[in-house]
Amino acid sequence: MHASRAARPRQVSHNQEMEPFTVVVVGAVVLFVLVGVGSFLAGGSLYDKIGEGGLSMGEGGPGRPSGPPPNSPLARAEREQEIRQMLQARSDRQVRKGGEALDIDAELALLEEPTEGATVGKHDASLTEEVRQLVVARNERRARSGEEPMDVESEVQRTLAELDPDGR
Repeated sequence: MHASRAARPRQVSHNQEMEPFTVVVVGAVVLFVLVGVGSFLAGGSLYDKIGEGGLSMGEGGPGRPSGPPPNSPLARAEREQEIRQMLQARSDRQVRKGGEALDIDAELALLEEPTEGATVGKHDASLTEEVRQLVVARNERRARSGEEPMDVESEVQRTLAELDPDGR
C-alpha cells in the first residue's frame, strides 16, 4: 500500500490563503498607476506644489508677490508690528515669572536706534553686528587656547574691509 502511494504524481493545489494578498498587490499597483497618470495630467510634479496655498510663507508664485516691497512704508509698519508682538510676548513671560512688565515703546525705541559704531562705511548694521559676533567668538576660542585676544573693533573694521576690497 505504501508503494502505490509513491507512484502517484503529487498534485499541486491552489493555495487559497494567497488570494487576498494577490488582490491587495494588484489593487495597489492599479492605484499607483492611476495616481501617476493623474499627476501627469495635473501638469507637472505634485512635489512642486507642496506648500502652495493661503497659509504658506515665503516666495510667492507667479503673479503673487511674497509681501510688500522691502523698505516700503507697509513693510516698515509690518516689521514694527511684529517687533511689538515679540516684545509683548517677552513682557508677558516676564510678568508670569513674577517680574515687571516691559515698557514696549521704550524697548522698541532701543531696538530701532542705531548702536554706536554699528555701521562702518557703507555696510549696514546687521552685517556689522554679524561680523562683530564672529570676532567675539574668535576671541573666545583664542582665550580658551591660551592666545592673546584681538581688539574687537579693529578686527571688525579689517574683516569688513576684506569683504569689500573695492570700497564699493
